[in-house]
Amino acid sequence: MTFERANLIGLTREELAGVMTELGEKPFRTKQLWHWIYHQGETDFANMTTLAKDLRRKLTENFTVERPKPSSDLKSEDGSRKWLLKFEDGHEAETVFIPEDDRGALCVSSQVGCTLTCTFCHTGTQRLVRNLSTPEIVGQFMVARDAIGEWPSDRDDRLLTNIVMMGMGEPLFNYDNVAKALTIIMDQEGIALSKRRITLSTSGVVPMIEKVGHELGVKLAISLHAVTDELRDVLVPINKKYPIAELMQACRDYPGASNARRITFEYVMLKGINDSEDDARKLAQLVAGIPAKFNLIPFNPWPGSIYECSSNNAMRRFSEILNKAGYSAPIRMPRGRDILAACGQLRTESIKSRRPTPSALAPQPQT
Repeated sequence: MTFERANLIGLTREELAGVMTELGEKPFRTKQLWHWIYHQGETDFANMTTLAKDLRRKLTENFTVERPKPSSDLKSEDGSRKWLLKFEDGHEAETVFIPEDDRGALCVSSQVGCTLTCTFCHTGTQRLVRNLSTPEIVGQFMVARDAIGEWPSDRDDRLLTNIVMMGMGEPLFNYDNVAKALTIIMDQEGIALSKRRITLSTSGVVPMIEKVGHELGVKLAISLHAVTDELRDVLVPINKKYPIAELMQACRDYPGASNARRITFEYVMLKGINDSEDDARKLAQLVAGIPAKFNLIPFNPWPGSIYECSSNNAMRRFSEILNKAGYSAPIRMPRGRDILAACGQLRTESIKSRRPTPSALAPQPQT
């Protein structure tokens, strides 16, 4: 008789304690098992030597510690690395590691595909397939740490130091699974990544923003990209439901925001669309009163894209205007373009894509 073993990845401490109770084990075994799974990164119960042999046998018979399976592992000439991960149902999502000299960030996906249809984003050409589960979100981090050899969690020379929830999908449309995954990742006796090193990016799901601040306390990033509702309705269609004024108020009210924990406003630079000097001045006015900084993102082309990247001079002038207004506004150096791992380039072949038309380049004239 065969049976499917349950995966322990993605269980909270309380859920793992329930497993131990069902197996007739003492409560302290939960802490030991948590340590092996999330601090040591161990995948073989036989190697969890602080556990009794009988418990290791029962765990082996009934459970696994499974990560998603990499379908591909691409390395960019600039050091970035992109994994295409296949899940049990055959669907796939991408996660990207972006290293710096003494640190690095993992760009984590929250959905297979995306429901937002932002016209400048490659992922937006792929319809939403489904939300990723908690083990699939946590598993992305564990796959990356496996690949770059950074277990156990207390290593002093770690390069995987940050998480940005900026991969495929809108995290706040999968809040429960994202919140559970980040809570596991932040546990100081496991993976032990501080909330100060986690940034959650949203395109503007206004009703959920306050909840993120209260329950998770992570850094907030807003995928903004326009200073008027007319243009943002085209670039980021969720704006039709939650317009800019409502989004800015949610940012002003975000729990924990301060000069030390500023909200990041992401702004992709599109030639002739949103990159004028007047746009820069209006952008500075728009965020007045919010502890803010900007991340200016050169548009990263992808097959079939209908936009062009702003010129270097236009981006430089845009940044200077924001600087003079008192805001940090660096121009992000594109990373991983050669393996389609840069911002806005992620997508998979889980379903057939849809391609935006040139008519989406600008708002339609009012009649």
